[in-house]
Amino acid sequence: MGPVGVPAAAPGAGSIAAGFEYGGHVTSTSSARAINAMRAAGMTWMKVQIRYSPGASPGITADAINNAHANGFKILLGIVGWPNDLEAGGQGYVQGFAEFLGGVAGMGPDAIEVWNEPNLSREWPEGQISATAYTEMLRLAYERIKAINPSVMVISAAPAPTGAEAAFPGKVVNDDRYVREMVQAGALNYMDCLGAHYNEGLVAPSRFEGDPRDNYYTRYFWGMVNTYWNATGGQRPICFTELGYLSAEGYGSLPAGFTWAQGFTVSQQAAYLAEAAALSSQSGKVRLMIVWNVDFTNWGADPMAGYAIIRADGSCPACNALAGAR
Repeated sequence: MGPVGVPAAAPGAGSIAAGFEYGGHVTSTSSARAINAMRAAGMTWMKVQIRYSPGASPGITADAINNAHANGFKILLGIVGWPNDLEAGGQGYVQGFAEFLGGVAGMGPDAIEVWNEPNLSREWPEGQISATAYTEMLRLAYERIKAINPSVMVISAAPAPTGAEAAFPGKVVNDDRYVREMVQAGALNYMDCLGAHYNEGLVAPSRFEGDPRDNYYTRYFWGMVNTYWNATGGQRPICFTELGYLSAEGYGSLPAGFTWAQGFTVSQQAAYLAEAAALSSQSGKVRLMIVWNVDFTNWGADPMAGYAIIRADGSCPACNALAGAR
């Protein structure tokens, strides 16, 4: 039995309700391979990530925005800088980043995610990870974006789902604590949607238990939704800016750190993505779901291709499953 208020999972995926949108993270907004798959899946949003460096022109985002719109998609730009630049530049860097995002807003994207996984030292200076500091970045960014283009949806940076802060002090802050501290710092005033990632699932999204590793909340779709929803008191919807399932099928053995997904099938990936979209749409808590990912092909220490819905043989079972859930 799930918590009161959570819709029961229909047999299979159920149907995707109105008022909710979904899309995918692509290598390029001009990729015909990605575009065809996304249309088949019923997706209406594209996401790309843009790396900012001081002095960059907002015009570096123009092609991504224009290509997405020309092909009939809305565009989410996930914009993030380098932690060494942030550490070196301090408040001046943060101000410059906000100005850059204001310029990008003028280019006409549909949504901007302000940074990425700031609870990890991979994306934020080690020893300086702070939800309060991030909230100040978000505040400046939100104010510049809305001053230039109020219609742009501002999504807060999705933290990495993790419970590893005790093992990696200074390098990791648990995402549930990070989100609570963002809220305490006033971040809800500077976002339209709360960013979230979910990328370590092994059981169906409707389930609340049964993960073979443990029952930590990041293992479960509803664990993530309810933890984030409760952290904000339901005052902002959730936007999954990455939601994916990892399958090595067609690629071989998984690299270290990802062996938990060994044996997870492409059929499961397809069914679970469709179910996650349906449950998200029915929940009243999720505004947007971006599938991680559509068409990445790299298979190495970070097995991005294993998350891709376009598989090694060119097929896209998840496209059919998502379309069937509409």
